[in-house]
Amino acid sequence: MAFVKNLFDKNFIEYASYVIRDRAIPDLEDGLKPVQRRIMHTLFRMDDGRFQKVANVVGECMKYHPHGDASIGAALVVLANKGIFIERQGNFGNMFTGDEASASRYIECRVRPVAKDFLVTNPEVTHYIPNYDGRSSEPEVYRAKIPVVLIIGAEGIAVGMSTKILPYNLKEVLEAEIKALKGEDFQIYPDVATGGLIDVSNYNDGNGKIVSRAKLDLTDEKKIVITELPVDTNARELKNSIDEAFKSGKLKISSINDFTTDHCHIEIKLPRGVYASEVEKSLYAYTDCEKSISCQMLVIKDNMPVAMTATEIIKYYAKKLTGIIKDELEFEKRRLTEELHLRTLERIFIEERIYKKIELMKTAEDVNKAVKKGFVPFKAELIQDVSDEDVERLLKIPIRRISLFDINKNKELVSAMNKQLKEINKKLKHLTDCAIAYLSEMLQKFAPEELLRHTQISQFTAIDVKQIVKRDTPLRYDDKGYIGTGVNGGTEILKVTPFDRIFFIRHSGIYTVCDVPEKLFVDTGMWYCNYADKNVISAELFTVIYRDPKTKFCYIKKFRVSGWIMNRDYMIVPDGMEVLHVDTRQSFTFTLKYEKKPRMKITKEDFDANDYEEKTLKANGIRLSTREVIELKVEDADTQQKLLNL
Repeated sequence: MAFVKNLFDKNFIEYASYVIRDRAIPDLEDGLKPVQRRIMHTLFRMDDGRFQKVANVVGECMKYHPHGDASIGAALVVLANKGIFIERQGNFGNMFTGDEASASRYIECRVRPVAKDFLVTNPEVTHYIPNYDGRSSEPEVYRAKIPVVLIIGAEGIAVGMSTKILPYNLKEVLEAEIKALKGEDFQIYPDVATGGLIDVSNYNDGNGKIVSRAKLDLTDEKKIVITELPVDTNARELKNSIDEAFKSGKLKISSINDFTTDHCHIEIKLPRGVYASEVEKSLYAYTDCEKSISCQMLVIKDNMPVAMTATEIIKYYAKKLTGIIKDELEFEKRRLTEELHLRTLERIFIEERIYKKIELMKTAEDVNKAVKKGFVPFKAELIQDVSDEDVERLLKIPIRRISLFDINKNKELVSAMNKQLKEINKKLKHLTDCAIAYLSEMLQKFAPEELLRHTQISQFTAIDVKQIVKRDTPLRYDDKGYIGTGVNGGTEILKVTPFDRIFFIRHSGIYTVCDVPEKLFVDTGMWYCNYADKNVISAELFTVIYRDPKTKFCYIKKFRVSGWIMNRDYMIVPDGMEVLHVDTRQSFTFTLKYEKKPRMKITKEDFDANDYEEKTLKANGIRLSTREVIELKVEDADTQQKLLNL
């Protein structure tokens, strides 16, 4: 058994780790899930400036992603609809109407040039690893220069954890990164393409919740037009939720028409006597016109799932950007230095006719020594020592190139490279300024409409359905002992809503609190029924008169009910006792009739409930008499029954 348990534990941990790291949660380094990263890698490899069939891209991507074409195609459509990295051609679906994309063989895409500016593809800077079958290589993670995870958002469910990151506005994110580089304070909030309103009072910088609303046009009091959608909602879903609310009687509308295309336009016409201002709150309460969305910024950082805030992610990327720029500059500096070294060797080799010194050499070793010896007088001009590889490269220069060598052109190239090296050295000393300049330049590469904010930040209180619903459903109780909104006939006790709870005391002395039932058997008699509001119930002073069936002695107890657990039964009298009467009046009189016995002169006796003190619910009652009681008569008992709503 221990072996089997260990085997299951090991396999489960491996599976959980795989789902968390390789499927559901994006990596902080580039903001992409593995399938998205492989799609981008495929598009970079296939990029020739022309559109590619999505089916072709999916097929190529299967070389890197071992999970089938369906998951790749769906992920590509989602990523393309973000509009940042991929340019689309054809029907990629409609985020406003909810229409799905066409089949992958009918639509085309290509990578946007700006994607290479954001994601570093240079193998000298980005680490590449073998793909799943070892035939090719793919990036372990891209080194992204901007917080992609915030710009495109993410949603995923893993084993024991999940992530929900709403997308942010591109311009606001880049400006926030610039402020972070300058050491200034900043604050950013989500922005979705479908617009709408969001209240971010409880957003907690990405790890709280937002309340999102549709934007309504109420200018015509007989018509409501929905012009913008809430977060994570499309027009079809919104219309269906309104239809359901209408069918269940929660909304009063005449008709609804959906004219949504590339923007939301849903018209709701109202019946006679109903006005837009009256329906607005009901739309927010009963339909998807208002949604509460919980968010959690869970990302993979250093191979571990970590919850971060939007501010932390921006600051992380601001610091990382300077590191990436430094690595790119140093790589470019090495490349230029190497190129300058080769150009200098080539010029001296040809200009000083060092190649003439190898004519009499008979072995490769002698040739190598002769070339190196020929450069000794010019050592001061060299950037670095002459290596064997340098000699091999010089010996491969064709005669035609030697004869056509242009000294002036070579000098111009060398001068240009020296100028570039000076510029690189200058930038290396001012990395923060370079990072700010880079981000400012990136903002210029997008069209103005791509940088506009769509979602409006606002403040409003989420509509509580319980506050606006009307108590207009009758709660009935019949002579068979059934109570509920679905009971036919009987006596109407209360007007209720589906959100109410009721408190009732059965004839047996058991009290219970439950949700409003459709039809529930309680007892053939009830003493009391009311809304289960603790303020209401605790204010009631109950008086119970009960009898011991064995001794036939009667007891009285006055008490209040201050608490309860839902759907649990409680007794108001000790076990085995018989409840004779329950009253809520402060003062009333009652008569006990005693069993006749020899020499007994008093056969009945009057009592006043006001003469007895209040006790706790669990306390025993006070014995009224030492005589055996056969009958109880309460003054104005019929009036009390009306007070109890029965």
